[in-house]
Amino acid sequence: MSEATVDVADLRHHGSSGPDDRADEVPLREDIRLLGRVLGEVIGEQAGPDVLDLVESTRVEAFRIRRSEVDRVELARRLAGLDVRSANHVIRAFSHFSLLANLAEDIHHERRRHHHRRAGSPPQQGSLAATFALLDEADLPADTVAAELAGALVCPVVTAHPTEVRRKTVFQVQRQVTELIRQRDRSADGDVDAAWTGQLWRSVLTLWQTALLRLSRLRLQDEIDEALRYYELSLFDVVPAINAELRREVEERWPGAGLLRRPMLLPGSWIGGDRDGNPFVTAEALRRATTRQAETALGHHLAELAELRSELSMSDRLVTPTAELYSLAEASRDDSPFRADEPYRRALTGISARLAATADRVLGSVPGGGDPAGLPAYESPDELRADLDVVDASLRSHGAGPLADDRLLRLREAVEVFGFHLCGLDMRQNSSVHEQVVGELLAWAGVCDDYAALDEAARVELLAGELTLRRPLVRPDAELSAEVRKELDVLVAAAEQVALLGPRTIPNYVISMCESVSDVLEVAVLLKEVGLLDPAGADGPTCPVGISPLFETIDDLQAGGATLSAMLDQPLYRRLVASRGDAQEVMLGYSDSNKDGGYLAANWALYRAELDLVEVARREGIRLRLFHGRGGTVGRGGGPSYEAIRAQPPGAVAGALRITEQGEVIAAKYADPDLARRNLEAMVAATLESTLLDIEGLGADADDAYALLDDLAARARQAYRELVHETPGFVEWFRAATPIGELASLNIGSRPPSRKAGDSIADLRAIPWVFSWSQTRIMLPGWYGTGSALESWVGGSDERLEQLRDLHRRWPFFRTVLSNMGMVLAKTDLGLAARYAELVPDEELRARVFDRITAEHERTCRMTLAITGDDDLLADNPSLARSIRNRFPYLEPLHHLQVEMLRRRRGGEDDELTSRNIQLTINGIATALRNSG
Repeated sequence: MSEATVDVADLRHHGSSGPDDRADEVPLREDIRLLGRVLGEVIGEQAGPDVLDLVESTRVEAFRIRRSEVDRVELARRLAGLDVRSANHVIRAFSHFSLLANLAEDIHHERRRHHHRRAGSPPQQGSLAATFALLDEADLPADTVAAELAGALVCPVVTAHPTEVRRKTVFQVQRQVTELIRQRDRSADGDVDAAWTGQLWRSVLTLWQTALLRLSRLRLQDEIDEALRYYELSLFDVVPAINAELRREVEERWPGAGLLRRPMLLPGSWIGGDRDGNPFVTAEALRRATTRQAETALGHHLAELAELRSELSMSDRLVTPTAELYSLAEASRDDSPFRADEPYRRALTGISARLAATADRVLGSVPGGGDPAGLPAYESPDELRADLDVVDASLRSHGAGPLADDRLLRLREAVEVFGFHLCGLDMRQNSSVHEQVVGELLAWAGVCDDYAALDEAARVELLAGELTLRRPLVRPDAELSAEVRKELDVLVAAAEQVALLGPRTIPNYVISMCESVSDVLEVAVLLKEVGLLDPAGADGPTCPVGISPLFETIDDLQAGGATLSAMLDQPLYRRLVASRGDAQEVMLGYSDSNKDGGYLAANWALYRAELDLVEVARREGIRLRLFHGRGGTVGRGGGPSYEAIRAQPPGAVAGALRITEQGEVIAAKYADPDLARRNLEAMVAATLESTLLDIEGLGADADDAYALLDDLAARARQAYRELVHETPGFVEWFRAATPIGELASLNIGSRPPSRKAGDSIADLRAIPWVFSWSQTRIMLPGWYGTGSALESWVGGSDERLEQLRDLHRRWPFFRTVLSNMGMVLAKTDLGLAARYAELVPDEELRARVFDRITAEHERTCRMTLAITGDDDLLADNPSLARSIRNRFPYLEPLHHLQVEMLRRRRGGEDDELTSRNIQLTINGIATALRNSG
């Protein structure tokens, strides 16, 4: 999770934050002062001294509230009296300062990391260096490592879930400011001149005059293009470099073991393939996504080849290349007399021409305008890699190894990682849609008139029979409903793109709300219908697309092991798994399980599901790969990736995992090479440690610990459901006390906020559910129910409390659950939440629900501290504690003005600026909290 440290800065006087400052925070304080001073100057010039006075007096009061010198009621009353235009100025000012303060935090953490590296400090936990040091201590035999890392894969999967509130334009200005600060840091004495100061001033001015809100909702094509930016920003550099380092480190320790023949770190995407609840993901959208991805990959490779051709100027009058290199040079048709003695340049001209021909074949054009020169296209990335390997071997043959280890090595790794397709694009759809589509196809074909009426056993028998036949169910001209035709068109487009760009283009099909074997077989039938699945190949059934059940609700997670076992009991499906290297992926849903049963129950249901799935995989002799559907917030599975991966149960990682990356988390992790390197290394490091080392630490006590958590989870789920699902009027309270209704008007994503029309919690998507609780500072999905469970189980017993303390010391899972919850509890502010509760018109309902929330919060804080033995919820995270103490006062005015604008709008004041102010406060609060949904 993206969290850092912010110190207090007067917008105009840029004062110090006082005695809590540490010496190593001096550069951060200076940056905060600088940015605060410039922002204050811009506000004063652009909006006038009266506005600056209003902003400054509001800031002073906000910090007095934080120091408990005054009651927040007075500030709330004063802000409530502002006219809508003045309120707009205050909202914009505090939103911009939060944004600039976040930027200063990130720069400071980058600065500290560089300092530690230069100082030769021991490698930090979560780095590959630290992980390989641990592996060296374990002294693992090569055959053990080879067995555990077979099929090794770490895959961060970018999704379009709409929780990134910043516009691309705002993001670009932030990058300008960041680069200016870096320029100053790189100067010998840190001094700046008038030109530098002017550039900074202009950047902040641009920020102030740029609208924070989009005029229209993001289109799917915008989301596709936005995600692709991160390849140029960091991924093209960082991902190949990490894979190269992994190969080198593994080969040094276990030479000849044949480990990591393929890249371990591979990126993925859902954007353009995830149509669950998104009507805009069509066949054309899928084609656009895969085409733009291919264009990005091929454009990168062609640009790198051009640079390489410029760099490798060696003359064969001075060196002797290999015969294979000369063959490439001769085949290039490059007969320029100026390159007659430069075989590398001629060889690379030919390689570029063949890759240009490849681009022309798959895209219809060549990125950058390269010339195919009549040469044949590459049939696969392996052919391109083989030619680059010839260049590599030749360079090494005449002592040019350092050149081979530079750009050429990065390009060879990039071709292996990104191929011609860039990244795997998963498809996803809800099981209920598959049922409808298959039912209509079966009816049209005359196989079954009413598939929906069949019980599970009859469905499985029917579908299994269909999967023994190669013939499709319908003709291309079949008369089908628009919904079914749209679904089939998407699958046809997927088959086309796999044929065009290769089997890695669409590696998986994820089934949302998967509850049964028939849900899986329905997808198999649909893949067969478009020719992706061949049930009767020469060596048995084959399919380039893996089928991944997604278990989301707590009940489905609890049944996950039994469902997987039943899937593998189907002979044809089991043969299909065998054809894919005996590997089966299962996806686990963090969001809906939390919304269903609350924080502790969901986390334990996930852990238990993993244990069950691991046992089924062991019994069936397959390799299990888990795909974790995590969001940015703790309520949706968020938290530091390194700790989260290490907290998985034994056998659950097994050398491979995939994790969703979404919303604001993407920018926080991948907007910069340094950030991307740190986050991807942590993901890979944790995967290696969880696979090769014994981390759980429970030993013979595991069963007792599991039984204890079974009990706690049941208690927590009951407490959560009593409030959320069983309290009369809770839905009305939630909709009145949070900006859930207003979120729909914030243009931050292409997907609707609900899967279907309805007024129940079940109908609401998990993202707006969590987002709304964050806005009100209640953060309920990240803690509610846990306090009741802990308190009722302990029951005043010192012995039972000591049991929990012992588990906290020994068990990474339990420690991580409480640590993440402590962070959420610390961010919760029930004083501010009470202001939102005032929006509930029914006084009795208002008090009844809020009193329960308040009591549970107190209970959860008390029990958490009793177990950890700490005096503070953030004792294990001092940097976040300072950040919250110093940064959160800037949130105070945004919350009060959000409540006031909501009251005015719901009271009938429906002018455009009031609505815009609400949207701006949502944006500003999300930016300051640094995690939205």
